[in-house]
Amino acid sequence: MSDRSKVTVIIPNYNGLKFMEPCFRALELQICHKFQILVVDNGSTDGSVEWLKERGIPTIFLDSNTGFSGAVNVGIRAAKTPYVILLNNDTEPDCHYIGEMIKAIERSPKIFSVSSKMIQLYRKDRMDDAGDMYSLLGWAYQRGVGRPSKGYNHPCRIFSACAGAAIYRREVFEEIGYFDEMHFAYLEDIDVGYRAMIAGYDNIYCPHAVVYHVGSGTSGSKYNSFKVRLAARNNIYLNYKNMPLPQLALNVLPIAAGMAVKYMFFKKRGFGPDYIAGVKEGLSTVKKCKKVEYKPEHFKNYLAIEWELLTGTFLYIYEFALRQLEKRK
Repeated sequence: MSDRSKVTVIIPNYNGLKFMEPCFRALELQICHKFQILVVDNGSTDGSVEWLKERGIPTIFLDSNTGFSGAVNVGIRAAKTPYVILLNNDTEPDCHYIGEMIKAIERSPKIFSVSSKMIQLYRKDRMDDAGDMYSLLGWAYQRGVGRPSKGYNHPCRIFSACAGAAIYRREVFEEIGYFDEMHFAYLEDIDVGYRAMIAGYDNIYCPHAVVYHVGSGTSGSKYNSFKVRLAARNNIYLNYKNMPLPQLALNVLPIAAGMAVKYMFFKKRGFGPDYIAGVKEGLSTVKKCKKVEYKPEHFKNYLAIEWELLTGTFLYIYEFALRQLEKRK
């Protein structure tokens, strides 16, 4: 095993030329050198292809935009290292980032993924993501988003790693499946983390691996028609795929309540029709999803997940209240 064979850093790119220079400069400054780089370009037309070719950066060039899921799956299958890091092009990792990620995932063979401490690039006093969480209401959210970045300094279990800057144990994908390409983008990382938990693996947060993130670098804004529609559709897929029928029946009322609140939220912002369109598309195409097979030996894992959904709901309420208090100060 060569000194560069620990991990492959997979960078999906779609018209992200403006982010390339700072991202690669940060990778050049890494203290740990046990990594390879592989870019998967999703049919960019902004000069990214020429930029990558001129610099001889290892890249797989796709003919069209296959979405985040399609691009990273190509990269994961092409990688030969024990671990893969998925890194958004609109990030700038701290110089210790890769070394800390490797150290964290090697603590146990039961760790599937590790989420980094993502801080807002243009507001370094504010968190972007300290691991992704999920709730009984069917709401996925970024733990710590918008809160002071001086916090969130303790490792912990999370529901899922944020795939914008996370490390994964590559062989586990063969067991649980790869990123769901029906998702195209949004919630695909929650979905794969959910499947890993069903199979008995852990997803953890590493506060020592720091990444600075622009956020919405490809889609262009926090909320837009494309994102609202896809997230609404993918939320239908997520619950249908991963919850056995008894668990769906148990959670259908809080999920429905969560959808109603989301609709009102997006309606106020002018995205009500997009949200409804996404839900309708999800319901009409959900049977095309590959549902996770229920296995009796995983029953205790489903119980643990239900507990995670409950605690995730209370954590969301708690962090929301804290953010409101901080805004008033």
